[in-house]
Amino acid sequence: MQQIISKLRKYEIQIRKAINSRMQGDFHSIFKGAGLEFDGVREYVYGDDTRNIDWNVSAKGLGTFVKTFKEEKEQSVYFLLDVSASQEIGNPGAQKVDIGKEICGVLTLAALKESSKVGLICYSDTKEKYVKSGKGVKHGYHIIGELFKLKPKSTKTDLTAALRFTLEIVKKRSVIIVVSDFIDEGYEKNLRSLAKRHDVVSIHLKDDRETNLPSLGIIPVFDKESKKTIWVNTSSSDFRKKLETRYSQGRGELEKFSRKHEINYLEINTKDNYVPQLIKLFKLRNKTLKSV
Repeated sequence: MQQIISKLRKYEIQIRKAINSRMQGDFHSIFKGAGLEFDGVREYVYGDDTRNIDWNVSAKGLGTFVKTFKEEKEQSVYFLLDVSASQEIGNPGAQKVDIGKEICGVLTLAALKESSKVGLICYSDTKEKYVKSGKGVKHGYHIIGELFKLKPKSTKTDLTAALRFTLEIVKKRSVIIVVSDFIDEGYEKNLRSLAKRHDVVSIHLKDDRETNLPSLGIIPVFDKESKKTIWVNTSSSDFRKKLETRYSQGRGELEKFSRKHEINYLEINTKDNYVPQLIKLFKLRNKTLKSV
């Protein structure tokens, strides 16, 4: 576990340095609070918005008072991680699920450094692990420990149910980072609802084996989620083209959906170094948040 934590801390420092130096950005804005919180009251002066008058305080007869607000500095960040069997594709130690866990770990450390509260939801077709949001280094190491020791009970996927659960438990506007291969159907309605209430980031995990099978002729392929074996002709150009087309269409639809509903979208391939890609995502978020 110490080896994993050292690796994640190294990556987190790389990301922080890139945001704060090369981009002259504000790393804090990545997890910046998006709302206002009540700060107190002061006497009304001409030009104040009458909608902010605190009638309860003013009714005491000492004058007219208005409510004052300050920006919420404490943001909550939740990771929604897919740990279903479709994530178990790739090289040992670098499968989609491994990369997903590392990304959640790195960003957990980054968020906690900025005084954000961090929570974790791992799902298959059931809730596999839920860690309530918290702060501090100890909490961060607890999340990382839970991530890397998790052994899912189910092999199947139900992203719709996972999004519904998130909507039910996360009431205050938060940053929700969904890490998945999005191999599921019918989840769009709940993802749209999540994006209306929260600041959503979708990290789409991919492995080349999903679309580029070796040409081995007719072979049995075991589907880990359904636990069924099917026979496919990997040498068929038609079959290979269908695989690539299906993935490209799915990716395109998800990316288009994300743009429409103001969701930050990022595809990460297991063969690539994800650190520069996270930096690119943060650069986009930094620019967007500063323009708000």
